Amino acid sequence: MEEWVGQRWHRFIWRAADTSFTQAAVRLEQVQRAVQLLFRAGGGDPLVRVAPASAEKVGGPRGWLQKLAGQGERASVGTLDEQTLALPPVIAVFPDATLNRDLYLWLAAQGACHVATPAGWLADNLAATQRALARFPGLETRYARLARAHLAQRPDPARLQGTPRQTEQAIQDALRASLGATGRPATHPAGAVTAAAAGSGPAAPGAGGARQPADVAPVWVWLQALQAPAGQVTPPDGADAADVAARRPQDKQAQQDRKRRRAQRTEDTSSKHGLVMFFRAESILSWSEFVRVNRTADDEDNQDYSQVADDMEELALAQRKPGETLAARVKFDLDLPSAAADDLPVGEGEPLPEWDYQRGQLLPEHCRAQRLRHRPVPPDAIEIEAAGAVPALEKRLRSTSRQVRRRFEALRAAPRWQHGLTQGDELDLDAWVRHQVDRRDARQPHGEAPAIYARRVRAERSLSTVMLADLSLSTDAYATPGARVIDLVRDSLFVFGNALDAVGDPFEMLGFSSVRRAVRIHELKRFGERWNDAARERVAAIKPGFYTRMGAAIRYGTRRLAERPERQRLLLILSDGKPNDLDHYEGRHGLEDTRHAVHAARQAGLVPFCVTIDEQANAYLPRLFGTQGFALVHRPEQLARALTQVYIRLTASVR
Repeated sequence: MEEWVGQRWHRFIWRAADTSFTQAAVRLEQVQRAVQLLFRAGGGDPLVRVAPASAEKVGGPRGWLQKLAGQGERASVGTLDEQTLALPPVIAVFPDATLNRDLYLWLAAQGACHVATPAGWLADNLAATQRALARFPGLETRYARLARAHLAQRPDPARLQGTPRQTEQAIQDALRASLGATGRPATHPAGAVTAAAAGSGPAAPGAGGARQPADVAPVWVWLQALQAPAGQVTPPDGADAADVAARRPQDKQAQQDRKRRRAQRTEDTSSKHGLVMFFRAESILSWSEFVRVNRTADDEDNQDYSQVADDMEELALAQRKPGETLAARVKFDLDLPSAAADDLPVGEGEPLPEWDYQRGQLLPEHCRAQRLRHRPVPPDAIEIEAAGAVPALEKRLRSTSRQVRRRFEALRAAPRWQHGLTQGDELDLDAWVRHQVDRRDARQPHGEAPAIYARRVRAERSLSTVMLADLSLSTDAYATPGARVIDLVRDSLFVFGNALDAVGDPFEMLGFSSVRRAVRIHELKRFGERWNDAARERVAAIKPGFYTRMGAAIRYGTRRLAERPERQRLLLILSDGKPNDLDHYEGRHGLEDTRHAVHAARQAGLVPFCVTIDEQANAYLPRLFGTQGFALVHRPEQLARALTQVYIRLTASVR
């Protein structure tokens, strides 16, 4: 009864104290495509992604009802750094839904024009406002409505005391100055606006800092442009935190939390004795401290981890002990300072360079490709299940392999069209049109037999392929209720190998994973090696490895293809997520290095193409491989067939 009354009271007081306009709320997912388009159209960095912002502590006056309900202390505000434009997941600031939607678009436009300078938060936002209005003249009326509506909501500086009063007055003066005397956005330079906002007196305390002062109410029409500290990066979709432990087949799909959260690495200092719980009274009042109580059972299935994370200012991430698994998981998007760059020797292996986008140079011999050759284990030394892995795969994938093999055999047997002939079986309409245009040009020679025919001929294919399969930790997650990502990759490689063996094209299969600068290359099937039982056993034995240093793997595949004499060389990458690793190779650094490696492969005459099952691939793969350089498989169980479609499309015209 007490719990029931408490829940009803909390619901009542929370609704009574809520000052937002929930009936006019607009969610980020409703306008995300428009926000991304406007941000990139305004000159925003293509590698900066749009993500929901997490709540953080904010200032400003609060009424007694808000204090009673505990409201108004935290809010999601717009922030911008070199990797993420984080916007509030829900905007219900204004009573008009149109204004709330316009606020999303305005923040996207301002983010595209925002430049962090030593002048501070207030001056940077004023300058960004002027640049955005100059770049998007059509937003002037919308900004004027937003600024006027927001000014009407700002607290009265006369009711504040001390520093908050001066800062609030400076903010309101700046907003009015940006509007101008007529209520329309001002056209004078940002410097003049800053001077008008500051007035003749001294600058407001805190107005020149990098972040909004903590003691004033959020300025919804402005952003906080943050410069990431040295070594601070964003792991892709919580790869560090979420993709370490395997999930059991009966577990539900992992919950994905897209909010961008601050985090820090720490060590697990909990006791090693699971049945002993020490007295931790000093941790009761502190959510920020890393608190770990050992238990002998997995986490409760009904616990809402996202709600717990919303109550924390900063998440602590510790390495899980060997053999320890969690049945319920949540994938978080973390703003996580990574470990310092590892300058220690990485051991033996083939040296590979790496692109440092901040320096704008290629670091020679920065990584090492360590080739691993797994020999089939004798049947008497392994379990019966492992010994029968290849026959089980052949039996389960027999129908799919047969269909794919037939399609590939048709590629080898089908004749090709040869164009530009003076005699042939059919008229080439494109060549005929060009010939008619040339005839009207007096400068073109006449009297020669026109090359306007085409005919079908049989020709030998000249194509070699390297398949790079991502074997990182993230492949241990379940893509479907009955299969992990690594199982789908194994099936795809098995079917693909059988099909390529049928068509007769030379190919090589490599798996890759990494730990910092040591890149492990698993040689599943090399050029010149037959697709026999030994190669199939190596494919059947693949397991999730470590992390995804994709740029180094692409450079290694490029070297392997550079040694081939075929006219066309195809580099296929099979992946399930962004490039990432334990060191600085995360976020922007990993994306830029991969993009540089793809560009180098194209310069070498190769055709790099990525096949992925990552639902967020459209946010970053177009920047890495181009809009026509990747394929997103929406149904992971169809990965093998999708890979076949991609290969046929890329190689149908090979002669």
